[in-house]
Amino acid sequence: MMRLVLAHLVQILIAALGGLVFHWLGVPAAWLSGAAVAAVLWGLTGRAVTMPHALADAAMMVSGAAMGAAVTPAAISAMGRYPGSLIMLVIAIVAISYASSFWLVRVSGWRRLDALLASAPGALSTVIAVAIDRKADVASIAIAQNLRLFVLIALLPSIVVVIGGAEHSSALVGEGLPIQSPEGMAIILLGGIALGAVFNRLRVAAPILLGATIMSSVSHGTEFVTGVIPPVIATGGLVLIGLFIAERFRNIQRSTLKNAFLAALGSFAVAMAVATIFAGLAAWLAGVSFANSLIAFAPGGLEAMTVLALILGLDPLYVGIHHLVRFLGIGLVLPFLIGWLQRGKTAAAE
Repeated sequence: MMRLVLAHLVQILIAALGGLVFHWLGVPAAWLSGAAVAAVLWGLTGRAVTMPHALADAAMMVSGAAMGAAVTPAAISAMGRYPGSLIMLVIAIVAISYASSFWLVRVSGWRRLDALLASAPGALSTVIAVAIDRKADVASIAIAQNLRLFVLIALLPSIVVVIGGAEHSSALVGEGLPIQSPEGMAIILLGGIALGAVFNRLRVAAPILLGATIMSSVSHGTEFVTGVIPPVIATGGLVLIGLFIAERFRNIQRSTLKNAFLAALGSFAVAMAVATIFAGLAAWLAGVSFANSLIAFAPGGLEAMTVLALILGLDPLYVGIHHLVRFLGIGLVLPFLIGWLQRGKTAAAE
């Protein structure tokens, strides 16, 4: 037991050191991307241990509380410009999925079902569940999905800063801002746990993250609670999320990784090119910066992309709404779409 606890502590320390190194180097989103890179490298040694579920929940809870703190009355009043951008997002999701699937089928020789699941820009839990149910190539699909997320986390922050659309932030999250009172923090965290338990019963994905985000958003939007959670706690949450992201690459055989890597990389390049085009259109339509729309339209995970917006000094409300719409849309539509396509294929064969 003691040895296992020590292994977890060592792993967290290595992830934190990765974040610290990226912080010293001035890399944007240092604590998140640095921790993820360090954890992946540590996993290659074969000494990594599985992240406890409670620790992952703690990371999501802290991140949700931090994200919700950006939902101020002023931010809520600015939502009137988003509908056109959200319509553009729906069109972009279809275009991204089609273009990425086309690459995987025509260039890499994947089956159509595998290509479609690998190309869905988000909702990984739903994608993997459908892949298992339909006996798809789960390993290759997971590689494509996770490679896309990891590349976005590792590279996109630097790209956003280079194009001049974000406030470079390698400092502690929330540093220099008013700090929440202990009572306010307790209300958000305990309320997030309770709401997360309800979402868990309803089988909603990322229930703790969603519960804490909603609790924090409502509390800050009504000004019942003001300020941010302590920077050290927020930064610790980012380090743990970096560990959570890196863990998705564990237990994948190297031969499978090698065979699927080039296909996944090509698929990601196509998907990101399409997303960038639509991000430019949405930025013009909604009157937001290109950096905001690029993060909002990037085909990455809900948690990671919204946290990136927060720590890059962007508008987490604009980004979060777009990723939430994308996440829920794919999660609801994909199972029905796959079933419809497979029924049509069976009917055609008969």
